[in-house]
Amino acid sequence: MPVWPKSICTFAVSLQTAATEWKLRRKRSAPDAQARALAALLPRLAATSHWRAAGVEAGLTYEKFRSRVPPGTPAQLAAAIARMQAGEADVLWPGRCSLFALTAGTSTGLPKAVPVTEEMLAHLRRGVAATLLYYTVRARNAGIFRGRHLLLGGSTALAPLGSGSPVNPTYNAEFSGILAIGLANWAERHLYEPGTAVAGIADWEKRLAEIVERTSSRDVTLVASLPNWLLLLVNELRARCESRGRPIAHLQELWPNLECYVHTGLPVAPFADELRLALGQSVKFHEVYTAAEGFVAVQDGDGPAAGLRLLADLGVFFEFIPVADYDETRIEHLGSKAVPLAGVQPGVDYAVLVTTPAGLVRTALGDVVRFVSIHPPRLVVVGRTALQLNSFGERLWEKDVSDSLVAVCARHAWTIVNFHVAPLCEKTSLTGQVRGCHEWWVELKPGTVVTPTGPQIASELDPELQRLNGDYAARRRAGALDGPCVRLVMPGLFEHWLRHQNRWGGQHKLARCANDRQIADQLAQVSRFARD
Repeated sequence: MPVWPKSICTFAVSLQTAATEWKLRRKRSAPDAQARALAALLPRLAATSHWRAAGVEAGLTYEKFRSRVPPGTPAQLAAAIARMQAGEADVLWPGRCSLFALTAGTSTGLPKAVPVTEEMLAHLRRGVAATLLYYTVRARNAGIFRGRHLLLGGSTALAPLGSGSPVNPTYNAEFSGILAIGLANWAERHLYEPGTAVAGIADWEKRLAEIVERTSSRDVTLVASLPNWLLLLVNELRARCESRGRPIAHLQELWPNLECYVHTGLPVAPFADELRLALGQSVKFHEVYTAAEGFVAVQDGDGPAAGLRLLADLGVFFEFIPVADYDETRIEHLGSKAVPLAGVQPGVDYAVLVTTPAGLVRTALGDVVRFVSIHPPRLVVVGRTALQLNSFGERLWEKDVSDSLVAVCARHAWTIVNFHVAPLCEKTSLTGQVRGCHEWWVELKPGTVVTPTGPQIASELDPELQRLNGDYAARRRAGALDGPCVRLVMPGLFEHWLRHQNRWGGQHKLARCANDRQIADQLAQVSRFARD
């Protein structure tokens, strides 16, 4: 394979950027692209033991596909995936699969394994390319391709699975590490940081130290990471520069050509102000919505209400079940409630199903999205199906709790480090109705001009939540839900919890809210410093 000079690669990207912009201007039909995706997937799925038995055939209409194959969860495919991990062929996808992506396990605390077939690797490569090309269209230049791209994610180290055979070995790897493994050769050679050797270090802190040492002298034009881990990297780079007598205020002083920050996995709003200070004011934010099951959407416009453009033409077929009809405990009975892209309506909350070239069929992502436009299809992620606050009928999503806390802290120039919200049930009425409130565990950055207190934040959170969510407001007016209880914690509590849970660094995330007290009770156990 020829090794192309970087100048030729950059020129090729400029041509692809022009082609991407032309495609967007043509406003090609996303529903048509989805119909083609399903038609291409069905023959491959029909050639497998699992889906053939489920009634999948090549050439099925969408209506027949929907009536024959019930929706499901990744857990319901666990036995079939275990057979694939043992080396069995033609289970969920034709041929054998040797690579399996481990998810972050945000909802359950336990990662799940998702097959990554060769066709899925091709989809991921196209997703990475689409992410970058959509950015170049927004920026109207290909400047990011003149420097290096730092992916601060999970390790690329492969963990051999004992269930595979010596002839057909199988491996687990972190999903964000697989994104790096699957890069095209030219991208790995000319763009990718921190390089394959450093990226393969399994220990997060050792890998971070090597990333700091390697990239501090590189020309980095783009960095991609979860927001919290990027801030950790910035602190380490600042410490290194200061120790060498060259202090920096932000990353653009170290990397003058840095222009793009790609973020995913967590709402960026709680970290936005600190990120801008850490990166440099002219760095553009670029959001992408990914899951181990595939690329879903990417930013194609500007402004907080613009939403993310659904990637309808990358070979994954999407369906949407209105959240009002969604019940994971009986998901196999909800097939008729699902609609394809052509049937969605703006302003409705939907649970997402995917059919993918990794052999997942009508599988729930666990995410909830809301379309802000249909032509073209743009959406916002409002939360996780398993992480809604609804102990009192309030139906609060992660987006609601994040946006409310951000609004309160913005008024007072308080910087959010981390937070978690859980129900606190402590009263029972004479009728037996459970009452209580939401308990907020909040860590703010120290050193503010005005010292915050828990009751002060709580008094401002309540009206914000009522403004953002009608169900919450109704429960508060009915007296079925008390006002929030805010516990401000000492610096380092969430870091301590993440380390104790072996979730420090890489692709790990903290659930912002949960309808149980598993995380909240653990936080209470490790903290003797909470103050109301």
